[in-house]
Amino acid sequence: MKILVTGVAGAIGSHVAEALLDRGDDVVGVDSLDPYYDPVIKLLNLADVKARGGGVVIADINEMDFTRFGDDVEVIFHFAAQPGIAAGTSFQHYVRNNINATHALLEYARKLPHLKTLIYISTSSVYGKSARGSEETVPRPTSPYGVTKLSAEQLALSYFRSYHLPVVVLRLFSVFGPRERPEKLYHKLAHSILTGQQFTLHEGSEHHLRSFTYVGDVVEACLRTLDRQEKCIGEIINIGNNKTRKTAEGIHIVETFLGQKADMVIIPPRHGDQQETEAILEKARILLDFVPETTLEEGLEKQLTWHQEKLLPHLAKQA
Repeated sequence: MKILVTGVAGAIGSHVAEALLDRGDDVVGVDSLDPYYDPVIKLLNLADVKARGGGVVIADINEMDFTRFGDDVEVIFHFAAQPGIAAGTSFQHYVRNNINATHALLEYARKLPHLKTLIYISTSSVYGKSARGSEETVPRPTSPYGVTKLSAEQLALSYFRSYHLPVVVLRLFSVFGPRERPEKLYHKLAHSILTGQQFTLHEGSEHHLRSFTYVGDVVEACLRTLDRQEKCIGEIINIGNNKTRKTAEGIHIVETFLGQKADMVIIPPRHGDQQETEAILEKARILLDFVPETTLEEGLEKQLTWHQEKLLPHLAKQA
């Protein structure tokens, strides 16, 4: 199948693109290389995608001409988004990259004659401070990120309702693993220890409860959604790990693996942060036969190995 992956330079998008290529699909990815975080990391991810034979287009979805991909695209994975809850990101930026970009993609998608499914990648942040319910739980987002992601997923589903566009929404929970964004917990923690820098932690966040979900399990869920698309069209599906862990546990695992305590500095709480997440997976089990397999310990070992053996040497070459 010919598959378009947006946000292909990101941590999850690049992994999914590689998995699709490995199974023989024709994959083309698009990414704007937004400087929200160091493009050097994104280029490292893209190099791995290209090495497997994937095509890559560097462009802004809001401005590009989608006809360059042709009219034979059969599947779209929409990962591209403005992530996180950083105070320095303007609301207009969230609207542009989460809502407007999704609208532009949907307009292209509804004209594709052979489209089988568009899988919109959403987030547990749409649930709000406590993300512990099923997909039927009323969303109460507490951040501009969560608000605009919820708006974009409903915009995508409106195209399903109005135009019969074959849309599926996957809500991901606290994804971690190799290629994790630099401002996320485990990347930031590992990098601070390995480079001898201070590690900043928001006050109270060590007590947060999380469904830490290994990126490899997310990839598996994406492939299962593609293979079972007929059962999933029009659905919202939680994808995560139903075994919750406290943030403090994850920090301890990283410190133990690296054999060194973090030089931790506590900073004020972050507005809009989630207090607890727990992925309720009954729907994912029924529709996808999905059960996460990777423990936090196993996933962090893989992430830290990648950080030490691939990322740090690459950054040293770029310095």
